[in-house]
Amino acid sequence: MPNEKRYFGEGLPYLSLEGLKGKLIAIEGPDGVGRSTHIESIQEWLEVQGYGVLTTGWTRSPLIGKTIENAKQGNILDPWSFTLLYATDFADRLEHQIIPALRSGFVVLSDRYIYTAFARNVVRGCDRQWLHDVFGFAIVPDLVCYLRIDVDTLALRVIESKGMNYWESGMDMRLGTDLYDSFKKYQGMLIEEFDKMAEEFAFQVVDARRPPEEIQEALRACILPMLKEGRTKRISKAAAEKAAAEKVVAEKSAETVSEKTSELTPVTEPVTTG
Repeated sequence: MPNEKRYFGEGLPYLSLEGLKGKLIAIEGPDGVGRSTHIESIQEWLEVQGYGVLTTGWTRSPLIGKTIENAKQGNILDPWSFTLLYATDFADRLEHQIIPALRSGFVVLSDRYIYTAFARNVVRGCDRQWLHDVFGFAIVPDLVCYLRIDVDTLALRVIESKGMNYWESGMDMRLGTDLYDSFKKYQGMLIEEFDKMAEEFAFQVVDARRPPEEIQEALRACILPMLKEGRTKRISKAAAEKAAAEKVVAEKSAETVSEKTSELTPVTEPVTTG
């Protein structure tokens, strides 16, 4: 069955993956490689063709997203604790956003997936098998596109655009004396991990050193055959409106829970890097 979904590991015993008609596409790569920009273009391209599209990404859960941001500001948690927070974020989005969208026949575009957690936390000393077990409830994507770039080109691109920050430079790992030096060492380590996973998990590797329009063309070339072979269908306006309404209800419910939990979350001063 070409569109059959499966869990990465043990899965969620109370949640069947039968009848998920949509497609799950993950875009992976190091920080600053351009994932979000390309996802926006892919979403527009798919919607013009009549596909229903949901985009999701790291720390976007209404339940736990603010808690993660507060923890990052305070730099008070170890890699294992951060892993569990990110797993909670992902679990909430999986159950309330990703799976409902797939059941409705949507194409789900994920800006980062569990492989980001694997890369970031392996380089911080977490055990690979432990990480795989923690995220065993994840659905295996129908397609993973890995935007691959060398660290020198990446560093130049980041400097010319948004600049480097504390976490993207891995400053918590004390790899260098300044942001630039630490960024190159940390992102180089992440790229090595992504390269290993590209082979292990059969990523579609896209050369991200090329101009943006060529990268976008390559991404679409990876996605189009998968849509044609699977059972993802263009949806009617009525079906799209119904799915959107269901999504709003789910998000409001999650926000209510988030408001209650945020009252218990201590807010700390941001870390300064000098």
